[in-house]
Amino acid sequence: MRQVILHKLRTYQYIRERLQEKLPDISDDTLIETLERATNLQEATAALIRSQLDDLSLSQALRQRVRDMQERLARLERRVESKKELVIFVMGEANFRKMEEPDFTVSLRQLQPALLILDESVIPEDYWKPQPPRLDRQAITAALKAGEEIRGAALGNGGLTIAVRTK
Repeated sequence: MRQVILHKLRTYQYIRERLQEKLPDISDDTLIETLERATNLQEATAALIRSQLDDLSLSQALRQRVRDMQERLARLERRVESKKELVIFVMGEANFRKMEEPDFTVSLRQLQPALLILDESVIPEDYWKPQPPRLDRQAITAALKAGEEIRGAALGNGGLTIAVRTK
């Protein structure tokens, strides 16, 4: 599709240049109507926009499906953890240290003590890692938009986009 529409665009541009050379007094309406009849560029662009809208709909539906599946995964993971905690509780209370079944063996083991930070403000400096500074991109953007000059930074042109409304 890309090559087709780019070919139509080049044809459109070529014919427009030739018509403007040969007929310098041609009205804009006549020029546009003649070019559309000769190239179908507007029709091809409309087909491209429809294709883009289809892809957008599919991507939004897939994004929702992925969110739904992530929620399902989270529920399953919570169930796994909940069942694990229940097995640990039951085995601990019943004083089972090991269970052997035809399809699995489970052992209750003591974990190493986990670190608990009770108050960060009183922990000695030796236990802190210095962090490298990070660029505050939002502050730089705001300053540049406010007219400040910042060496090493500038605002780009922003580019072009399209706005497509559907009924």
